Amino acid sequence: MGKEPQSATETVESLEHLAEDRDEVRLADVLDEFGKRSFGPFMFIPAILELSPIGGIPGVPTVLAAFIALIALQLLLGRDHVWIPKFAEKRALQSDKLMKSAKKLEGFAEKLDHWFKGRLSQFTGPTWQKVSAVAIILLCLTVPPLEFIPFASSAPMLTIAAFALALTVRDGLLTLISCILSVVAIGVGTYLYYTSDGSSGGSFLPF
Repeated sequence: MGKEPQSATETVESLEHLAEDRDEVRLADVLDEFGKRSFGPFMFIPAILELSPIGGIPGVPTVLAAFIALIALQLLLGRDHVWIPKFAEKRALQSDKLMKSAKKLEGFAEKLDHWFKGRLSQFTGPTWQKVSAVAIILLCLTVPPLEFIPFASSAPMLTIAAFALALTVRDGLLTLISCILSVVAIGVGTYLYYTSDGSSGGSFLPF
């Protein structure tokens, strides 16, 4: 397709389209499907995945956060398209697993699109995109020390997902809400880090 998704639903449908066409889906295939300007979807998907049971696997939240930070850094630097290292482009996921995850996200994506779409456009321009990128990078930095504390890494990842969705659907109100959530997420994460024994990980959404 090579077209940037304009909603959460289109993002999920694009994943389903990829999973239907092949036995496994490489990151390079996702890049081709979404188009090279899809900064929002490329941060939205890994953030949502971290909120699923996948996020409970040790090391996965940190890897996902590192990937998101790479995309956010490119947005901050003003790149006009997403760049992914060659070795990362070759990473693949079995199509049946991707399809299963995408199907579970359908209803959630539809609700997000119903709630958020195209408001306060003055907060969606280049300056606010850079503000969002800085906030996302800061949130990504909080993930590694939190990932072994139950649900702790879900707070920054949920906020990152909100920022990424705001970028995707061009919703300025959601951008402002995300800025507020970022302060709350960092505060909650700090509290959990210093009060938890960090005995186990966990996920946030019941996917």
